[in-house]
Amino acid sequence: MPDRDLSISVVIPTYNRVSWLRKCLESVQRQSFIPAEIIVVDDGSDDETESLVTAIPDVAYFHQKNQGPSAARNFGARKAKGQWLAFLDSDDCWLPKKLQKQVEFLRENPGLNAVYTDEIWIRNGVRLNQKKKHRKYGGSIYQHCLPLCIISPSSILLQKKLFFRLGCFDENLPACEDYDLWLRLALQEKIGFIDSLLIVKNGGHTDQLSHQWGLDKFRVIALEKMMRNPELKGENRRQTRLQIIRRCEILIAGFQKHGPAAEVERYQQKLVEWSADIG
Repeated sequence: MPDRDLSISVVIPTYNRVSWLRKCLESVQRQSFIPAEIIVVDDGSDDETESLVTAIPDVAYFHQKNQGPSAARNFGARKAKGQWLAFLDSDDCWLPKKLQKQVEFLRENPGLNAVYTDEIWIRNGVRLNQKKKHRKYGGSIYQHCLPLCIISPSSILLQKKLFFRLGCFDENLPACEDYDLWLRLALQEKIGFIDSLLIVKNGGHTDQLSHQWGLDKFRVIALEKMMRNPELKGENRRQTRLQIIRRCEILIAGFQKHGPAAEVERYQQKLVEWSADIG
């Protein structure tokens, strides 16, 4: 069998993160496996992002009005010329052999169309240890993806045609858009996992949404979308329903404390609906 085309387009969405972006770009330029192109999609920044990026040779810069990270990633994917997509959030960075390890893994496992890696977590400059619940898996991992998002966008490498076949990132979701996409991916594909720390995720800055209360409402949207998928069957379907119930219970408790009352009623209705005939 001839070797697959493993040309990689790196897509970096960014919004007012010029202080992080230089290190991010340097981590791509230091890769032992050289990508076909580096694409930066500026999602409406009003800082010095454009000046920084346009001064760097061989980095493609695109600007769009502010629409969120999903729209920026999707825009970059549409511009990509490579057959594979590697997303990288602009506040994260890669270790030098990240792409090389993934390419080697795909050459050794030609039946796979996506692979991700383990990661180092930094929060407010301090390294954190991952908890047991954050353990990552390879293979048929749909049920492992239900409780929380175990795949970082900055760690994934996947076939471009697969990305578009899945429907890209959902631009209607202001958060948990990665959780939503990985559920769709894991339902259809086995996913490779490299148990090596190959990316650095930086957290703790004020513009991040990932640790705010109430994000479960977006996870419920993603899960309800999955329940409408005719390919979701058997135990995968049952576990998805159970996860909706758990998320609704969390949201009810939260809205009872924080309000508004209308949201309590909304998720109580959902809880009744999804609890019926759970089996």
